[in-house]
Amino acid sequence: MLLRLAEGIPSVVAGTTRALGSGVTLAALPCAVDILSGLLLIVGFWTPIGGVLQALVEFSSALSGSGYEHIVRGMIGLSVAMLGPGAWSVDARLFGRKRIDVTELKD
Repeated sequence: MLLRLAEGIPSVVAGTTRALGSGVTLAALPCAVDILSGLLLIVGFWTPIGGVLQALVEFSSALSGSGYEHIVRGMIGLSVAMLGPGAWSVDARLFGRKRIDVTELKD
């Protein structure tokens, strides 16, 4: 949950700030995707989709030369997508908590 919040809250804030500054243009589309993915991550709904959307937006920002923080946030987005929503999320309430048990093989 902390990882989702650490990625979602700055995403919503940055997307809102950029959207208010750019107006209604084609440049507002990545801002809208940034806000949507941040909200999905915060509540834990469709977490893998939100994480991948977040990673796509951040990696595209990194390619435009915006800085290393976008690469770090993109990697966190991919990590959240692979780890899943966790116990405290809407996904866990709707679809149940999925756990992987790794046991030692004995001869």
